Order: sequence, then C-alpha cells, then structure tokens
Amino acid sequence: MLAAIYRRTGGSDVLSVEEIERPEPGPGEVRVRLTVSGVNPTDWKTRAGATGAAPEDFQVPHQDGAGAIDAVGEGVDEARVGERVWVCFAAWQRQWGTAAQWTVVPAAQAVPLPDGASDALGASLGIPALTAHRCLFADGPLDGRTVLVAGGAGAVGHAAVALARWGGAHVVATVSSAEKAELALGAGAHAVVNYREPDALEQLRATAPDGVDRIVEVALRENLQTDLAIAAPGAVITAYADDGAGDPAIPVRQLMTANLQLRFVLVYTMGAAAIAAAVEGISQALRDGALQTLPPHHFPLEQIAEAQDLVERGVVGKVLVDIP
Repeated sequence: MLAAIYRRTGGSDVLSVEEIERPEPGPGEVRVRLTVSGVNPTDWKTRAGATGAAPEDFQVPHQDGAGAIDAVGEGVDEARVGERVWVCFAAWQRQWGTAAQWTVVPAAQAVPLPDGASDALGASLGIPALTAHRCLFADGPLDGRTVLVAGGAGAVGHAAVALARWGGAHVVATVSSAEKAELALGAGAHAVVNYREPDALEQLRATAPDGVDRIVEVALRENLQTDLAIAAPGAVITAYADDGAGDPAIPVRQLMTANLQLRFVLVYTMGAAAIAAAVEGISQALRDGALQTLPPHHFPLEQIAEAQDLVERGVVGKVLVDIP
C-alpha cells in the first residue's frame, strides 16, 4: 500500500511517501480502507519528537481518518465489512496511523459514519470532537446552562460550540478576528466576543449576566482571571491545552469561595468509559446533523509535509490529506 511514514523524529522533511506492506487485522481489529486523513497538532508534535520516542522501525502518522471497513479480525462481526466509519486514535501507541491507504485499529476505534456525514467530516472528528465532548459533558448535562468556549474557531473549540448548542446550552465563544467570529457563529454560538477588544470582559458579562456554568479553556494561564470573573458559583473550568509558557498561579481561596472546579482533559489518557461516552454522544450529534467541519484545506498524500507544516503554523480551518 501507499503510506506516509517517518523513521526518525524531526522536521517535516523526515516524512516520505512509500510503498509498504498492507497490514492485516488481528483479533478484535478491523482494517479500514481510508479516503481522508485528518491532521491535528499532536501529529506534527509527535513527528517532531515532542510527545514520545522515535519509532523503532517506521511510523505511519495521524490519529483521525475516515473510510470503509474492508476486513475484520477474529471475534469481529463480518457484517461490519463495507461499513463507512470514522477512525480515532489510529497512531496512539500503534504503528498504523491514517496517513495511508489502509489502517488497522481495534474495532471500537472505527465508529459508524451516518449516511448524511461526509468522509471529510468523519476525518475531522476524532481527537478534536472527543476532547470537546469530555470538556463539556464530564460534569453532567448542559441543558439550560451557559457555556463559554475559548477559541471558538479552533478545531476543539469549533466542535465544543456545536456540541454545546446541540446539548441545549446557551453558548458564548471568544475569538480573535471577524473571520473566526463567523466560524463560531456558524457552529452555533449564540454570542461571540473578540477577546482582543479592550471591553471584552464587559461584553462577556453582558452575554451571561448570571455567570457561566462551564468553560472550555484553551489557554488557562492567560485566561484564568477572566474565567474567574465570569464564572457562576459552582462552575467548572476545563483546560485541554498547555501553551508551554508556564503554569498559572492558582488562586485557591477565590476558587474555594465560589465552589469552582478546575478540570484537566488529555484525550489520550481520559479512560475507556469517558471515550465510550464521547463516541456515543458524538455519534448521536452526527445523526442529528449537529456537527460540521471547519473550512477544509485539502492536500494529496504526497504533500503530507506541507499539510503538517500548515497545521504547525496555526492555519484557520481543518487540514485534510486525501488518500488515493
């Protein structure tokens, strides 16, 4: 099969596209003939060596993708052959990521994709949508609550806006430009605030006069004081990213007085029960037509280095690699 691989960590120049042996599914696994691979920040960071060791032989990158099951291993219902699926965690502690014509994953990591959902949307789910779901729903239902999503035009933020709206929340998002405001509004935000404006805090208070119940936070160190200023009593602030610039000072008394919670989410280690709940919720949101992809940037497989570089530069939109 044709696959992108790297044999050592480093810059995007370590990537190459080669013919390698097609994998076979083992017990409990399925093989997926991929059509689209989604690119996430963790993909280039892992390739660069920031999140783990170099591969012993070679590594096919990318966690997320979409396609159709074409073979199943022992113990998997053969009726799944031909099923359209979205794939998650393909390269997590495994060799066969989604930047290839085929991947093999445990059967639960190939999730049925509804007829109304495109392969591009399926390849955009995985890490961003699972993270967003956990940030939103780990502390119970959202119906009637107010949610603030910081960075509502990023991959996780965009999914969080859509899932929060689907879950019945009043959704406020922060962004840094008019272009990103349109994306957040298109995903379902009721209100959007440009955090760079001098009166951003006053605008946030106006959108949520009774305070915010759940906060999905991309930059805790930078935004914690703002979050505390608009959090309702008993609110939960959930951080899913680390900017690498140092840890925030935690004002224990202020958090304690308002009975606030700080939650931290890393999708790869959040546990099987949390992943299963997120997959179930995302699947229902898909069936309800509540999710959409960010504006796509498509690359052919032979341009995988350019695709990863674009994600590293922080492009607005979703970078997708089309698999031949």
